Amino acid sequence: MRIALAQFNPVVGDLAGNTRKILDLAQEAMRAGADVLVTPELALTGYSPEDLLLRDHFYKACDAALDQLLELDGITLVIGHPVKLGNERFNAATVLRDGNRLGQYHKMLLPNDEVFDECRYFLPGAAPLVFEQNGTKVGVLICEDVWALDPAAETADAGAEVVVVLNASPFHRNKIETRREIVAYRVQETGLPFAYVNMFGGQDELVFDGGSFALNKAGEVVAQAPAFADSLLMVDFDEGDLQVGARTALPGPEESVYRTLVTGVHDYITKNGFPGVLLGLSGGIDSALTLAIAADALGADKVHAVMMPSRYTADISVDDSRDMIARLGVKYEEIAIWPIFESFRSALAPSFAGLAEDTTEENLQARIRGTLLMALSNKTGKLVLTTGNKSEMTTGYATLYGDMAGGFAVLKDVAKTLVYQLAEWRNAQGEVIPRRIIERPPSAELRPDQKDQDSLPPYDVLDAIMQRYVEFNQSAEDIIAEGFEESDVCRVVRLLKINEYKRRQAPVGPRITQRAFGKDWRYPITNRFS
Repeated sequence: MRIALAQFNPVVGDLAGNTRKILDLAQEAMRAGADVLVTPELALTGYSPEDLLLRDHFYKACDAALDQLLELDGITLVIGHPVKLGNERFNAATVLRDGNRLGQYHKMLLPNDEVFDECRYFLPGAAPLVFEQNGTKVGVLICEDVWALDPAAETADAGAEVVVVLNASPFHRNKIETRREIVAYRVQETGLPFAYVNMFGGQDELVFDGGSFALNKAGEVVAQAPAFADSLLMVDFDEGDLQVGARTALPGPEESVYRTLVTGVHDYITKNGFPGVLLGLSGGIDSALTLAIAADALGADKVHAVMMPSRYTADISVDDSRDMIARLGVKYEEIAIWPIFESFRSALAPSFAGLAEDTTEENLQARIRGTLLMALSNKTGKLVLTTGNKSEMTTGYATLYGDMAGGFAVLKDVAKTLVYQLAEWRNAQGEVIPRRIIERPPSAELRPDQKDQDSLPPYDVLDAIMQRYVEFNQSAEDIIAEGFEESDVCRVVRLLKINEYKRRQAPVGPRITQRAFGKDWRYPITNRFS
């Protein structure tokens, strides 16, 4: 028996387009001699349809799309889709062959943490599903089911000889290795080989990295699809086990993150129909990395960078920006903001009389830049990419309606220290970020001789505290006990708390950690818990 694992990039809600992709993949699989085609979880609708799953007519459209797949003969299809039976909704996989429905499996374990809200939409299934193909009994699981023993054990008890797993497992750092480890545990516990198909593509905050694979009874990887690409991975079941097939090397840590960001930008822009992107280029590391990612994701012809110098912008910031533009070949223009700033300041002079200059004037410069970018966006239809990183979002070191103005926050979940690592990785593939941008001390350049570290702890300290408090849920006391300065910890935690209102208004951006500021992070803005 030959199994085809259909790793592809669906569009949420595009039932007609997703159905066509599945039919095309089925035809390709049949030409390659496949007997069974297995799609990712909710492949018919894309993951996740969110509150579309609360609308009855959405299920009627899903049923009609499934009926269209029923018309295909010559191959068994295992299709991931939602289903409504009476008043009950399930995350399902239906087995189709030659116009017949051989069975339907309902996902048993519904994740309801991190970015998952499946208990909001579905009820858990209660029974395993095993179907027969070419004399072999094939068990079916869906995503979370493989992360615990019971569903796999029940499938084995029902007589399965091999298990296929449909997945929409989003990327975060180290997730690829974790998936393999989890499936290897199920192999060891059940004595069965597993074929694991994962979705590929970006959906708002989430990026699905693909990387489908198969493990034999010994827990060895016998087939491996590429990450971050469409793939039809063939796996043969013979002599009671899955046999060695194609194996593609997987990307390393920095490359995985970089390709996640590229995929997130590409799919957000193309799936939503934007003609391109705009971003403010400052001569700093964050905007430089964002520009490189955008050019890699969309091509230079769809990227428009704008340098908006003020009196405090260093000459080398302009020079380095021009240097990077020459390397990438994107559209570029310069708009000086100082005349606009002076006009604003003149208009506000009566209201500000007798008051010293402070961060108000700094933020005003950022808001002028945001206004200019949004005006260009309105005129051209291009989406503004914001350039702030996770360290800044943690501490509120960003201006609401200024550098936070935009539609997609590329580095929203990327700590400042990781920004530098990603810049070095990208330059190792071909240098596009001028060396001086990487080596200069970071600065917002909103006042004379300004440096980020004037207002924040060193980024290696800040990021370590942030990771422990935000991503690992450690308390301030626990972090201090690890040897961090109490003043630094209390400062970061206080800044995190008082800037919740900013994060609530920030654009979405690709998730690369297990705790991103978005679906993962849901704290009250009005909050007196200390």
